[in-house]
Amino acid sequence: MTTERPIIIAHRGASAYLPEHTLPAKAMAHALKADFIEQDVVLTADGVPIVLHDIHLDSTTNVATVFPDRAREDGRFYAIDFTLAEIRQLRAHERRGADGKAVFPERFPAMEGLSGVPTLAEEIALIDGLNRSSDHCAGIYVEMKGSAFHHREGHDLPAAVLKVLQDSGWAERRDLVFLQSFEPEALRQLKYEHKTVLPLIQLIAENAWDETGLVDFDKLRSDEGLDAVAQYADGIGPWLMQLYTGVDDRGVPQLTDLAKRAQERGLLVHPYTFRADQLPPGIESFSELHRLFFQDLQVDGVFSDFPDRSRALSLKFSARTSP
Repeated sequence: MTTERPIIIAHRGASAYLPEHTLPAKAMAHALKADFIEQDVVLTADGVPIVLHDIHLDSTTNVATVFPDRAREDGRFYAIDFTLAEIRQLRAHERRGADGKAVFPERFPAMEGLSGVPTLAEEIALIDGLNRSSDHCAGIYVEMKGSAFHHREGHDLPAAVLKVLQDSGWAERRDLVFLQSFEPEALRQLKYEHKTVLPLIQLIAENAWDETGLVDFDKLRSDEGLDAVAQYADGIGPWLMQLYTGVDDRGVPQLTDLAKRAQERGLLVHPYTFRADQLPPGIESFSELHRLFFQDLQVDGVFSDFPDRSRALSLKFSARTSP
């Protein structure tokens, strides 16, 4: 998909308005004309790709109520321990923290779920249908969550995702599909073993977030790291605070050169996550945030919980728009 402005990726769907990764949230993201709609994917015990942000079920479903005795020793409920038939019995709800309260209390009520957990195939069918029945064509942006974890559990997550894309007719649609992962090995597997033609995005986290210690994200942001990424990927997905680090004593935004260095290597830059109800320190408004990233940093797209507002601001502030 080619646009004259940065692309807007609906982060977990229209997640500011409806519970994340539910089909209603994806349908709303399409209606709000997001360019791409994100799918985080994990596997069930019987190897079916489902759309869920975590390898755990407890933050966004009623699994603890339906299957109270199925937690592992750490107290968490893992999707990989449940068959698709069992997942079908769950209801998804607004994300809750460890205290049981909504992470974003002003969003959709964290009530008992109104819908279930979709499979990747079902979500692609929904978007396919909406692309056909409406005047808007949205792409998909698939993240493979915890490929190394799935491998330890005896499953091949990248291969399972590609199989769904092949079966649904999306495996060759370079203009409408991105595949992303925090794990370089998963992306290398897709490129070199599976020979995918789809564009690949290397997500970049903070080392402090990675409990597995499998990836040195600081190194990925170095010149050497970006050179390596450019060998197997088409872009990076950095945390927005890796591009903007706050304001100085005079209130001047402090920007890094990560986006510039990545783009010099031919890499797209799609930072995450833009939230009107969770602005970075020193940013006074959602509009200011977008102006900074679209005009000053000139990123190629953003992940947003508010795809409608981000789309409007991309039209307003796009560095690609002629005066």
